[in-house]
Amino acid sequence: MAQVIWLEPAELDLEEIAEYIALDDPEAANEFVVRVLKRVRLLIDHPRIGTFIPELPESKYRQLIVGPCRIFHRIEEDKVYIVHIRRSEQLFRPSLLDELDTEAS
Repeated sequence: MAQVIWLEPAELDLEEIAEYIALDDPEAANEFVVRVLKRVRLLIDHPRIGTFIPELPESKYRQLIVGPCRIFHRIEEDKVYIVHIRRSEQLFRPSLLDELDTEAS
């Protein structure tokens, strides 16, 4: 079993995305947050379920997809760090993960 640790940037990302969705549909925002939390909880028993990031095939980071978002995380021993959440249509800048990870350490 792994311990899932949310880093502050990822928590803020989730909050920001939910607030944006809630502008049009508060119920959809709540459902989205529930789907994200449910999917992330799977990492407790299955820390390697995420796929490698296509833009970073040799990276220590993996991703979970919960439409319309990508949840970026890294595994270290028995811990899974949720580093960043990004809407799929947003341009992905690979250096962002290392920047966020460094700030949160």
